[in-house]
Amino acid sequence: MADSAVTELVVFRLDELRIALPLTTVERVLRAVHVTRLPQAPEIVLGVVNVQGRIIPVVDPRKRFRLPERAIALADQLVIARTSRRPVALLVDAVDGVLEVAEREAVPALDVLPKVAYVEGVVKQKDGLVLIHDLDKFLSLEEETALDQAMEIG
Repeated sequence: MADSAVTELVVFRLDELRIALPLTTVERVLRAVHVTRLPQAPEIVLGVVNVQGRIIPVVDPRKRFRLPERAIALADQLVIARTSRRPVALLVDAVDGVLEVAEREAVPALDVLPKVAYVEGVVKQKDGLVLIHDLDKFLSLEEETALDQAMEIG
């Protein structure tokens, strides 16, 4: 019997919530640095950072998942990932590492979380669930447009 395809996921934490992105979308993980505010950016955008000469917007997944806001801590990390439109940095509490998951182990999000468009799947682990994030659906069209305008102004 042939094994099903394996997907590699980068798993990170926001409080006790575990979220993953496909490894193919993640460029790197950095320690949190000072974030420069970006006037007129959507509420979910904390600002921008300079990563090797590239100005990258920093988004706060806590706002999307309705978690309590908190100040950036020294131990926080930035997950630099790429949507189909742009690179973004997600501010996260910690990165747990890479998880290999057989496709048959991931449950489509519609079966578990039908009203959460930016989650594409769920993986059950011994110690809880991991939500597989669809980064292309993370920002709404209005947020993308506002971010484009703010990046041009900023």
